[in-house]
Amino acid sequence: MAQSTRALGRSGIQVSALGMGCWAIAGPWAEGNTPLGWGAVDDEESIRTVRRALDLGVTLFDTADTYGAGNGERVLGRALAGRRDEAVIATKWGFTFDERTRQATGPDASPAYLRRAVRDSLRRLGTDRIDLYQLHLADLPIARAQALVGTLEELVAEGLIRAYGWSTDRPDRAAAFGQDAPHATAVQHSLSVLRDAPDLLDLCEKYDLASISCGPLGMGLLTGKYHPASTLPYDDVRGITSGWLEWFRGGRPAPEWLRRVQAVRSALTADGRTLAQGALGWIWARSSRAIPIPGCRSVAQLEENAAALDLGPLSPDHFAEVERQLAALRAAALREVDRPYWPSPM
Repeated sequence: MAQSTRALGRSGIQVSALGMGCWAIAGPWAEGNTPLGWGAVDDEESIRTVRRALDLGVTLFDTADTYGAGNGERVLGRALAGRRDEAVIATKWGFTFDERTRQATGPDASPAYLRRAVRDSLRRLGTDRIDLYQLHLADLPIARAQALVGTLEELVAEGLIRAYGWSTDRPDRAAAFGQDAPHATAVQHSLSVLRDAPDLLDLCEKYDLASISCGPLGMGLLTGKYHPASTLPYDDVRGITSGWLEWFRGGRPAPEWLRRVQAVRSALTADGRTLAQGALGWIWARSSRAIPIPGCRSVAQLEENAAALDLGPLSPDHFAEVERQLAALRAAALREVDRPYWPSPM
């Protein structure tokens, strides 16, 4: 069954069942000497990629003000010029940065910064409204996050944002917004065939929230192009050793995750899909609320991902076979101590 659109939680907004993550097209930025981007990118190719996504029916574009220290929003705004009404824009706030030096400068969870950040994002995006505005501070204490709800509701009333959510892998954080915040409509969290998130998916069902699924291709592992000898450059965030980034270590794919990719490859590709298309099909089969947002840096990568829309969810038999192959591995991977708190790189 082909897949086309899904509801963005309880907002009344309809989006394509596949989104496009825009972290990778934002270009370099760093915290000190530690890179936080995916290396150098061609902004013109990024613009062509976003426009091709629209042509193929992809309408949800997820970015953050800190990606590229503002450059990610500017590139997305340029790409959507003249086609803004075809797109649903999701962006995030919470981390401060210096646009001139492209340096991250720390978090700010104050209501005053929230008001300043939304207007800066609107300016960079070249739009008069943000469709989904997401808190980017994954581990912010619940009381401090709830103190922002009043300001978020004011921004909704002023027409500057349509709905909001929280980018966090913490179920208690997601529940706090889901049960108490009137225009909260989504939680962005890590979800892939390699890393299930049953607690968060249950919360999305309970509170009528969309699951914006980041990392659906395991930061590239589920494209099938990486092998044990692959290396990534230092200016790529995957090329560093970091406690929150589990898929790669020391600039190489983590062997345990490559083994898991190999374990499910045959089941994900059994009906003629590519590995990436099978991984996206698994997410759609896993939850009717899940909207995967794989990143891409070229038209070719986008076209492969978008072709999954015509293939739809994995069949029940293929889904069951993937689950059978991964059952023992996933039980170990779901230990709380192992979970990465996506998508907060700082």
